[in-house]
Amino acid sequence: MPVDRTKAERAIFDFLCAMGRDPHRDAELAGTPARVVDAWTSDLIDGYDVDVPGLLAGESSPAPGGAAGLVAVRGLAISTMCPHHLLPARGTAMVLYMPEARIAGIGTLARLVDAYAHRLALQEVIGASVASALIEHLGARGAACKISLSHSCLASRGERQPAATVETLALAGSFDRAGPDRDLAVAALGEPA
Repeated sequence: MPVDRTKAERAIFDFLCAMGRDPHRDAELAGTPARVVDAWTSDLIDGYDVDVPGLLAGESSPAPGGAAGLVAVRGLAISTMCPHHLLPARGTAMVLYMPEARIAGIGTLARLVDAYAHRLALQEVIGASVASALIEHLGARGAACKISLSHSCLASRGERQPAATVETLALAGSFDRAGPDRDLAVAALGEPA
């Protein structure tokens, strides 16, 4: 569904007014509705515009000599918006996969994480979507995505736990069942067996 900028800007304007802040009377808020819509559509939830199958098909190549070994990319910066509170969460992601016939570029893996992180989705869903996409659209034998985030909703409200970090791990394909691939993945992820 395309973004209706006029409605979105009006909704932000109405929200600010409902919170006791009128953008027509407060000089600091002049133009805020348009800036908020720009931020959301061009950065915060632009993942809906990414064609994940096309990304993985167009930015992959045959594995050298057939199947390659385990591929792990650690420390990918990730930012997402909590779908429950519309507040940011930031941290890192690790993507791990066992190629079969094709390998993805390292930048492609970062774009894949962003494609799912820049949607209104729970952290658990982001990781599961990344791992599943590598199986379904790249043909990986096994895939995993480990995400570690600090959530503003947990740090700034309610329980006020600014030091808390939420970690999730999604496993797919051969990493999701007992066997040597899973053992290799668990060791690479630094997870207990």
